[in-house]
Amino acid sequence: MKRFIIVGILFMIAMTATIALAAGSKVEAPDSCAVCGMSRPNFAKSRMLITYEDGSSFGTCSIACVSGELAKKEKKVKSIQVGDYLTDKLIDARNAVWVINAKKRGIMSPVAKWAFSSKGDADAYIKKSGGKLATWDESLAAACEEHKGDDAAGGAKAGCDCCNKKKN
Repeated sequence: MKRFIIVGILFMIAMTATIALAAGSKVEAPDSCAVCGMSRPNFAKSRMLITYEDGSSFGTCSIACVSGELAKKEKKVKSIQVGDYLTDKLIDARNAVWVINAKKRGIMSPVAKWAFSSKGDADAYIKKSGGKLATWDESLAAACEEHKGDDAAGGAKAGCDCCNKKKN
């Protein structure tokens, strides 16, 4: 009888672990950020995926890590996607409604930058948690500026071109 109970408990633990792993792997490849190595499934709300015209892709945990990759301009970008803050589903980063929230710490960043699929969702977040509406360009420029002088964002030691658009 004890053996039956122990086997039952082990079975339940194994099932729970399997379900937890399956739930945590709903994010497209890669599982780890190409810049810092953080788990992209664990940061589904901030993860980003760049798809290039040649069919290759580059996955990161956040806009902070994607900023350095975009600064390189080595390949032509086809699309840039980001996890929607509420649903974790990938949405077009350029068309997303962004919220910059200086009261909250971001992923790989001292200031949070979250993307929403609708202005209503972004407004509701701001009402509850603070922050201000921003565009993709403003959010990317803020991420680049935060990492100017360090290599946390893909080695962009001198900042990235997105911060210097008006100078180019």
